[in-house]
Amino acid sequence: MTTVLVVLGTAIVTLLVVLIALQLGRRERSGDDNVALAVADMNARLEEMARELAQARERADEEGRRSRYLGELAGSIDLDEVLRRTLEAAGDLPGADAALVTLVGSNGKPLVATLGLSAEEAERQAVAGPPDGRLARSIAVSYLYGDDALIDNGSLIHSGLAVPLIVEDERIGYLAVFTRTRGREWDDHDLRELEELAERAAPAVENARRFREARQQADLDALTGLHNRRYFHETLAREVARAHRYDRDLALIVFDLDDFKAINDRVGHLAGDAVLADAAERVRDVVRSADVACRVGGDEFAVILPESSTVDADQLYRRIQHSVSSRPLGQEGRLFLSAGVAQLRPEDDAVAFFQRADEALYRAKESGKGKMVSANAGPA
Repeated sequence: MTTVLVVLGTAIVTLLVVLIALQLGRRERSGDDNVALAVADMNARLEEMARELAQARERADEEGRRSRYLGELAGSIDLDEVLRRTLEAAGDLPGADAALVTLVGSNGKPLVATLGLSAEEAERQAVAGPPDGRLARSIAVSYLYGDDALIDNGSLIHSGLAVPLIVEDERIGYLAVFTRTRGREWDDHDLRELEELAERAAPAVENARRFREARQQADLDALTGLHNRRYFHETLAREVARAHRYDRDLALIVFDLDDFKAINDRVGHLAGDAVLADAAERVRDVVRSADVACRVGGDEFAVILPESSTVDADQLYRRIQHSVSSRPLGQEGRLFLSAGVAQLRPEDDAVAFFQRADEALYRAKESGKGKMVSANAGPA
């Protein structure tokens, strides 16, 4: 806004000078031609000042939006929210058509968040830094397309600029911007603005990431590494509400290990814990990324299947059964699972939904074990 006031003041002074010059010209010159020339000159100057004012106002608006985004960063510890605000601020930089944040993942896999990029573009544009591992101040990339490339209708990315996100002298990731404008070059001014944004965003991103990791640890069962009972019931309630709101399918599997109590009685609880941990690892290997696998107590497990029906649940049960029983668990040989499945009904709340699947599990055990029972059908 300060820039706008300065330009406005300049415009007023220039206008006064033009008017004085016009008045003097009227006194010193004669004829309509001289007056017409002076008026045309004044109009040209006024149009130029109007363009300068519009450009200054646009720059002030962009700076105001970035300042607002940056000011809001420290007010949130939700990682998704912090990344969204960082990307929006980066996307407001002049010439930026897309933005990307790549974070170093705790499990070795990078965490990527994008704005203005498709999923395929985001995967291909991930920034990894120099190949020798050094910390570069910035990374500039440009792309040249061959004659066989698709006609450029503004969809192709032509160049990008990335800077590291640094916290306590350690790189936690990169912030990058991209342009779809042919011939766009990033200059020192662009670099300084992106570096300023990265410098202010990095601490907020790191704090939010640490909070998420701490929350995730609190949501995990210490023995199996699956989500714990509290997380299961919180997530089930949330997914049930979402499914009802948007009229989506939702399925639930509840299962346990057959004759697990006999294992504990025979070889002790430590050996039994090893069996549970091994079984949980095999469950993790076969569930989909969208599924939520949990330990709900003892040897009882559950998997929440968003956007799924009992057909999907039946297929997942078969994969879990095969993974668990195809080879020995610890020193106990092959074990089998009994399971109950349910699909959400319009009248279900989270408690009723879980109870229907849990009751189906007990019917499965009564029917001979190693079987699955649907809450609306007989044993499979």
